Amino acid sequence: MVWLEQFLVKYPELAVFLAISLGYWIGAIKIGGFGLGPVTGSLFAGILIGQFAEVPISGMAKSLLFLLFLFGIGYSVGPQFLQALKRDGMKPVALAVVVCVTGLLTAIVVAKILGLDPGFAAGLVSGALTESPAMGTATEAINALPLPELERARLVAHIAVADAVCYIFGAVGVILFCSVVGPKLLGVDLTAESLKLEQELGIKRTPAGVSSAWHRFELRAYRIAENAPIVGLSMTEAEAKYPQHRLFIQRVRRRGAILEASPELRIEAGDVIAVSGRRETLVDVLDPRADEVEDRELLDIPVAAAEVLLTRPELAGRGLDEVSREDWARSLYLASLTRGGQEIPLGPKVTLERGDILQLIGPAPVVAQAAKQIGVTIAPTTATDFFVLGLAIFLGGLVGVLVTFPIGDIRVSLSTSVGTLIAGLVVGHLRTRFPLFGRIPDAAVSLMTALGLAAFVAMTGLHAGPVFASAIAEAGVGLLFGGMVVTLMPLIVGLYAGRYLLRMNPILLLGGLAGAQTMTAGMAAIQDRSGSPVAVLGYTPAVPIGHILLTTWGTVIVGIMAG
Repeated sequence: MVWLEQFLVKYPELAVFLAISLGYWIGAIKIGGFGLGPVTGSLFAGILIGQFAEVPISGMAKSLLFLLFLFGIGYSVGPQFLQALKRDGMKPVALAVVVCVTGLLTAIVVAKILGLDPGFAAGLVSGALTESPAMGTATEAINALPLPELERARLVAHIAVADAVCYIFGAVGVILFCSVVGPKLLGVDLTAESLKLEQELGIKRTPAGVSSAWHRFELRAYRIAENAPIVGLSMTEAEAKYPQHRLFIQRVRRRGAILEASPELRIEAGDVIAVSGRRETLVDVLDPRADEVEDRELLDIPVAAAEVLLTRPELAGRGLDEVSREDWARSLYLASLTRGGQEIPLGPKVTLERGDILQLIGPAPVVAQAAKQIGVTIAPTTATDFFVLGLAIFLGGLVGVLVTFPIGDIRVSLSTSVGTLIAGLVVGHLRTRFPLFGRIPDAAVSLMTALGLAAFVAMTGLHAGPVFASAIAEAGVGLLFGGMVVTLMPLIVGLYAGRYLLRMNPILLLGGLAGAQTMTAGMAAIQDRSGSPVAVLGYTPAVPIGHILLTTWGTVIVGIMAG
């Protein structure tokens, strides 16, 4: 152990990677379906290693990794941020503001009652409100205080201690409140309410037990009988007989020749038509009415799949059923819709928003034409625009240093952390207007956010490890119970404000509560207990607001408690 201690002290960079590795292992352990997750796992791993090795930590390395994480978060939620401030998203946004402000005010009251120093108070916010990035903004704020270096180091260590104490109940509390306690307080049945909302939006649940061989969209060939109701009709008229099913004729074989479908072409008895549509529609509607035949040549149509970023403002706010009636949408199918990194359930009344990513399937020319009408195709890329990334972080940090606001008798800067987060939001939003601007591959963004935060938190844990036991003794059990109050109070206030002031749908309300505290596991718990993914519609508008406000609270709480 002595050799290992000396080794880790001599090579602190290796200690960080060890903490990350152990952190992901700890975070993957689940008890009763609950796990700490990799970030909190890395914090505990760092604290554990710090118990027997006083590993020196580079402040610059911590800041570098944390700024990369913040920029990545802002870049990811940027396309949805401004959209979250518009239309029906206003209710989840208002809910997120209520929850976050209530959480800050509760934390201030609890910190003053318990007599916590700025470090413990900041850890109370980050842990109880489950927003680990607040540790970074608080660290920066503490390092800017006019205090001796040793005192600042002690306060920074206290952040990690308080976060570790408060996070476990913070995470469990949000999960249980959103999925169990909240529905009981509202007197609603999650399954019934989710089904009702799905019906209002026209969402059909995906059949359970479907194997990987199942295809949502198919192209099949059918022979037209003498007495078929579509004999003598034009292609347009035939397709209009079943408008709700979106069946499209792609080709026709007539007397051995293959004819391309055209609006004026009329169907004759004995024709073999190639029809595209949803698999269940073909089975339910056409199979009982026509004879399916095998015609490989007729069905040999180039089909393309593409992901398209929605940038056209005229499509934002329109329902899927309305957009599907556009001329360019003929023969086009929507396989999935992603918003803010979360997949949105599909239904006729679900509205599109700028920044959505649509996965389109259909004949290659149709997909190419539709992509031009929607926005821009997201072509795979491995190149990162480091010019924009580096300049945006620099300018964001500069603005964060220059912008200050008064708290009591002192002025606190917005901080480089919050400035970088805002820079990420701006660049992410600009992508929806200028898709080739500041391109960063999804894999690179994922690495920036996952490694950046895990490494930062691991280093914070390593720094706090040597003083963990003494800090726990100093804070006392009051910190644990204070954290419970800070976790539950904003959830309770948000629940009743959302239900009786904002008059939100119960499922969207509960999803919004999980989003306001940036707890994806809380949303997943609602989806699990309701058997429906629809809670994500309340989660996605609230989560970017939660990330921004809760991250900023790290700076604010330090300024207030130090003032």
